[in-house]
Amino acid sequence: MYRTHTCGELRIENSDQNVTLAGWVQKVRNLGAMTFIDIRDRYGITQLVVEEHSSDEVRATAAGLGREYVIQASGKVIPRAAKNPKIPTGEIEVAVDGLKVLNVSQTPPFTIEDNSDGGDELRMKYRFLDLRRNPLKNALILRHRMAHEIRNYLDENSFLEIETPYLIKSTPEGARDFVVPSRMNPGEFYALPQSPQTFKQLLMVAGYDRYFQIVRCFRDEDLRADRQPEFTQIDCEMSFVEREDVLNMFEGLAKRLFKNILGKEFDGNFPRIGWHEAMDKYGSDKPDIRFGMTFNDITEAAQGKGFGVFDSAEYVGAICAEGCADYTRKQLDELTEFVKRPQVGAKGMVYVRCEADGSYKSSVDKFYGQQDLGKWAAQCGAKAGDLLLILSGPRRKTQTALCELRLEMGNRLGLRSHEKFAPLWVVDFPLLEWDDQTQRFYAMHHPFTSPNPEDIGLFDTDPGRIRANAYDFVVNGVEVGGGSIRIFDAELQAKMFETLGFTHEEAENQFGFLMNAFRFGAPPHGGIAFGFDRWCALFGGADSIRDYIAFPKNNSGRDVMIDSPSNISNAQLEELSLTVKKEEK
Repeated sequence: MYRTHTCGELRIENSDQNVTLAGWVQKVRNLGAMTFIDIRDRYGITQLVVEEHSSDEVRATAAGLGREYVIQASGKVIPRAAKNPKIPTGEIEVAVDGLKVLNVSQTPPFTIEDNSDGGDELRMKYRFLDLRRNPLKNALILRHRMAHEIRNYLDENSFLEIETPYLIKSTPEGARDFVVPSRMNPGEFYALPQSPQTFKQLLMVAGYDRYFQIVRCFRDEDLRADRQPEFTQIDCEMSFVEREDVLNMFEGLAKRLFKNILGKEFDGNFPRIGWHEAMDKYGSDKPDIRFGMTFNDITEAAQGKGFGVFDSAEYVGAICAEGCADYTRKQLDELTEFVKRPQVGAKGMVYVRCEADGSYKSSVDKFYGQQDLGKWAAQCGAKAGDLLLILSGPRRKTQTALCELRLEMGNRLGLRSHEKFAPLWVVDFPLLEWDDQTQRFYAMHHPFTSPNPEDIGLFDTDPGRIRANAYDFVVNGVEVGGGSIRIFDAELQAKMFETLGFTHEEAENQFGFLMNAFRFGAPPHGGIAFGFDRWCALFGGADSIRDYIAFPKNNSGRDVMIDSPSNISNAQLEELSLTVKKEEK
């Protein structure tokens, strides 16, 4: 055998044992009379020592070692003279009496250390080397542990893991599909699934009342830190359930993960807030509730004093930053420039300092007296030493900008620690969104989301006011998962398609198989899908999901390691009945 133990296994209790280790050379330190070698595998690092009295062959082999050489070493476990408390094997070392090079290595293009000197693109090109580093190794171990806990919890609750197809029918609603040409059906295409949505509903019709799948999904979207063209969902569906049944089941899953993975326990139910409340208090449907600083609508109090910016605004909103009245003019100017960035979109910012002596100092002193500013402060719950930050404009746009300002202040004040977790459910989303450009409604979630039962009559009178029987699971300002109770009645589903602007023929062409299935006894059902990569990154304290995916794509959707996507041969194109249109220069 190549090894008797792993490189992270040996302890002081193993002293005097003869062992064999195999792994990669992390570091070599030649001190003349002695040579120390750190040997590494995914389990840890063990120090090897080649002593002056070691055989000529062993000393010669040790002298020729380089970083990342693959070696096998045998010898006796002995206590270390200079112990290293930073590693689990730090009390021992192995006195080497046999050393063999299993494979040599070129000098790596970057250091294989926790803090590497390689840039993102270089490390992605050599991803197989980057994966040897502890941060990525620990990220993938975390991912494995979470998947294991998820499967155990769902199995204990009678869920069946059932695979659904990867080659399916294209459905243009939602994100852009990745399409796959069919050689056997020239001119026709499969699509890769954006989610198994229709198939899990068909499984409910088929009688499999508790389904789940940790499944790859595909969306041809522009990329960012928490988005990849291929990603993993924890996809779940249940029959004969109402919203509370789904929320309770998957709140249980979340609590299990928090407890068993992070050692964090939560008392009572997670908070639940409506979509409108989330927007009015936080300006976001995925609010970060680790800290306060909620919005205060001071529109009525701020208007009618001759300040045109406020007087003409649909909405004037303020947040109270506790203890920030001593912010300098430079800091306030920085915040003003922050909100004026295109990504935020505000035209400017007003501030009010609540001074220690009970007076107020504001950038709009010219228009508002001490009594006026005092009313604002009282409405915002501000006290001496606090700072009010105020934006104005169209209601939703201003709330979105105020959300960004709130999060920026949370960062500056250290209120958004990765060690703290604040989960909640957001419920009662609008069912539909109106698009002025196309003059039609779109489903806010997807076309199979059920309306709240009491709102069904609004389809004929005011569709924009219909609330969805939907819910999102949010942690620390990140949407981790979302789902809904589904439409299971064929007539209601047809009404939904009609409201979305589908003709009967279009609906039949895209979703006829599902509507047909509903005619054969579909049960009430609902479910949820969690972004598994995103959940892993959240638990790992990271802003990007890349490190929690073994082989991710870059921001251009390319795998720079294997150079994909790439051209295919003319012969393959002919087989697929495809031609490539040349771009005009």
